[in-house]
Amino acid sequence: MSQEMDGFKNTSALRKNIAVLVSGNGSNLNALINAVNTGKIVNANIALVISNKKSANALNIARDAKIPTFYVARDLFNSDEEYDLFLLNKLNEYSTDLVLLAGYLRIITPIFLKAFENRILNIHPSLLPDFGGKGMYGMKVHQAVLNSKSVKSGCTVHLVTEKIDGGHILAQSSVSIMPDDSAEILAAKVLEEEHKLYPLAVNNFISTIMLNNNR
Repeated sequence: MSQEMDGFKNTSALRKNIAVLVSGNGSNLNALINAVNTGKIVNANIALVISNKKSANALNIARDAKIPTFYVARDLFNSDEEYDLFLLNKLNEYSTDLVLLAGYLRIITPIFLKAFENRILNIHPSLLPDFGGKGMYGMKVHQAVLNSKSVKSGCTVHLVTEKIDGGHILAQSSVSIMPDDSAEILAAKVLEEEHKLYPLAVNNFISTIMLNNNR
């Protein structure tokens, strides 16, 4: 396993409010919550968790951690833009400074991206720019990696832009692929790295924001 990080220096400042957008099981959310609680992410607070899926187990994880949760159905709105405007209003209610995508299975609209320009992070289960883009998520990514006969894979934390999985790369972590690895085995390896890398990248990113704001 190898990790590459932009070299950022930590500093003390006002705590930043994080919103996490989720759609699924919530294992990365759980890792982020644990990182805040144990001081691996400093000067930050997870202020709310929003899901577009009522059945998302991530909502249960957030509730257990006493974090405000919201389920917002897309079909209640006339367009993706109206949906994201509603989300933005909710984020503003909680004075959100940073948005983290953790298994959020929706494409962010330009209006949302503009409101939080350079303040939306995502973690993707491959070593971008390889195996990213439209339709590349979950097990589809891992199977594509195996089909390519690659000898390594991993995960990437990046800024979210209009180009899917095309934003500036903040951090990556790699894993070796064994000849008998299945997509499920590779997924488990990569997910273990995600749980380490995402909190580390978030902490460094928050420190960078604080440094810039204090200049």
